[in-house]
Amino acid sequence: MNFIVDKILYEKYPGLKIGVLAVSGIDNKGVDKETLDLIQEWQSRIRNRHTAETIALQPEIAAWRAAYSSFGAKPKKHTSSVESLYRMTLKGIDYKHINKIVDIYNFISLKHMVPVGGDDASAVEGDIRLTIAGGGEPFRPLNAQRGEEARKGEVVYMDDREVLCRRWNWRECDKTKMRASTTDVVLVVEVLPSAGREDVGSILSDMEFRVMNGCGGEGRHAVLDADNPVFTV
Repeated sequence: MNFIVDKILYEKYPGLKIGVLAVSGIDNKGVDKETLDLIQEWQSRIRNRHTAETIALQPEIAAWRAAYSSFGAKPKKHTSSVESLYRMTLKGIDYKHINKIVDIYNFISLKHMVPVGGDDASAVEGDIRLTIAGGGEPFRPLNAQRGEEARKGEVVYMDDREVLCRRWNWRECDKTKMRASTTDVVLVVEVLPSAGREDVGSILSDMEFRVMNGCGGEGRHAVLDADNPVFTV
């Protein structure tokens, strides 16, 4: 499987960096209490540092709002995954355990204020590609019974059959969601240059350490940019 960022993304968002972490042989059963404790700690820090009224002004959040607007998504209606996590926290909603690998990447997102997501690699059909939707590509949202279609011009992740995540990192699909039985994963860290987070490699290393500590497995990662747009998983 290849993980590919299409050239058009680098043309539209110069300086874009996509960090990819592939891990095989994880144990995703049970609970990683250490990660949940860290999430609780970071939620407390976030509540002390930010408010619901000012979070949109943070460079890391504002950059994603601008990106969403650039392909026709309304930022107030379609918030990036990282803004959704922060707004949940600032509403006083405590994070609830999902499964170990999802808990880990949500912790990394909260800690570094970047969008982080991923797919169960065993459910991916063909390659994973970050691209621009032509319109009409099939998509079934997470935990939904009915499908929908991507809109022309929106940024999407796709495999060879369907959309894996709509509006860049807004909503994931059901097909490749993480389960307790998941053993092989592909995790993604997304950084826009205007967000001020240049050291994607250090974020990936932080996430890989947490995954190894909480789930085991064997991992390797790469940072994709305009000069290196493909990673073989």
